[in-house]
Parts: sequence; structure tokens; C-alpha cells
Amino acid sequence: MEAIKADAFLPPRERLYIPFMGKFYQFFAAPIGWAAFRRIIGVSFMISGWPKITAPLAQAGFLESIGLAPGWFFSPTRAILQFFGGAMIIVGLYTRPIAVANTVMMLVTISFHINNPYPEPFLTAEGLAYLNANPDLLTEGAQRALLGDGGAAFGFRIQEKAIYTSVFWAAGTALIAAFGGGYLSVDRRLKKEF
Repeated sequence: MEAIKADAFLPPRERLYIPFMGKFYQFFAAPIGWAAFRRIIGVSFMISGWPKITAPLAQAGFLESIGLAPGWFFSPTRAILQFFGGAMIIVGLYTRPIAVANTVMMLVTISFHINNPYPEPFLTAEGLAYLNANPDLLTEGAQRALLGDGGAAFGFRIQEKAIYTSVFWAAGTALIAAFGGGYLSVDRRLKKEF
């Protein structure tokens, strides 16, 4: 097996408490862990990108409304970047440039979610009245979450989830951009990377 060069994730053998584990880390744990991480990020992007691929112009108006014009260009670009970019991250093909592009896209998404929080009255008065009249439609936990404060806490949790998910994806793609596809990637087999 070709030796894997030392990197930031693999300490020198003399620094390990159990030195004989060095080869395990170098030839198994680090390559498998990195490939698994790449796959988690890539699959997440593909799942998020699939609805956009099936309707590539669906977000054109929305993207133009937040300043990304022309929407007819940015909407399908975003769809392609998420879906096919996710697939390329999974296999590790042109990993760095794809990861950089997805990182930029996620930073724009984070900025959007921070600057455009979900409205406080997340649920309309009519919707809350219907749920109050039909509490059997909700679990006890959902009744407490939605009916107690008119859905304000629920809206906050959705906002929080949107931001944290975007931060996770941005951080993940930034790490992949920094460290590349790793040992188990198509980039590694091509012998050259960006």
C-alpha cells in the first residue's frame, strides 16, 4: 500500500500514547473517517439539491429578491452545485473547487437566514385557532410547543435549525476545500488536484 504522507490529522508516532496504533490511524481510521465525512456532506447536499434539480427555475424569483440576479442563471446554478456538486464531493472528484463553491453558497445562505429571520407570527391566527379547536391533531409535545405561545418558540427553533444546518454544511465544505478529497478519492487516483 502506498504510504500516506503525514498531515494535520496524524500526529508523529512518538506523540502517540499507544505508538503501534499509528499505522491503524494512518491507513484505516483517517482515510475511512475522512471518506465517511465527505460522503455525509455530499449526500446532504444531494438531498437538498434534488428538489432544485427537478424544478431548476423554481427559485429564480426568490434569488432575485435577495439580490442574486439574474435568477434564471443562479437558480439552476445552485441546483447543479448542490446536487451534482454533492455527488462529486462523495466520490472526491475536483473536490476542492466544488467544496469552495459550496462553501460560498452556504455563506450566502447563512447571511440570508441571519438577516431574514422567520416572522414571529410563524403560524397565522386562523391556523392557531384551527389547532386549538382540534388539539387531537397534535402530540402533547407539539401542543405545548405550538399552542402555548402562538408558535413563537416553534418559529425560533426552525430559524435556529436553518442557521445551524447551514453553518454545519459551510464548515464541512470549508474543511473539505482545505484538505481535499483525501486518500480514498478520485482526485487521489488522478495524481493531480486543484
